[in-house]
Amino acid sequence: MKKLFILTLILTISAKAFCQTDKDDIKKAINTMFDAMRKSDSTTLRSTFAKGLVFQSVGTKKDGSTVLNTESPEGFIKQIGTPHKEIYDERITYGDIKVDGPLASMWTPYKFYLGQQFSHCGVNFFQLMKTTEGWKIIYIVDTRRKDNCPE
Repeated sequence: MKKLFILTLILTISAKAFCQTDKDDIKKAINTMFDAMRKSDSTTLRSTFAKGLVFQSVGTKKDGSTVLNTESPEGFIKQIGTPHKEIYDERITYGDIKVDGPLASMWTPYKFYLGQQFSHCGVNFFQLMKTTEGWKIIYIVDTRRKDNCPE
């Protein structure tokens, strides 16, 4: 009975440690994406995405109805890599990270700045998968607004 308890305790501690390592690696993948945006580095940005990435935004039309916009990941990568005057600076707050084997999800409130000028805010929701190269982003959906920014 004592051996079973010790084995269970070791497995529980190991599982938590393994999950924490995954969470750190997931944050690293997201930080790498935002660092690449700030540096206008489309090659590094692309390296954070899995093939088949889905990029969407939930918005509000002028009539007040909600709409889902699907954007081109290639268009986004090209926009980041095209020379522009101001730094694209998205500042996030990490929320809860959920991991189930090779699948992870994360909710991050954000504020976006063009250089030092506030542009908009909202929430990002990321889905990632663990690959042989590490965690890759497979899905991003966000909200965008100018006020009532989440913290």
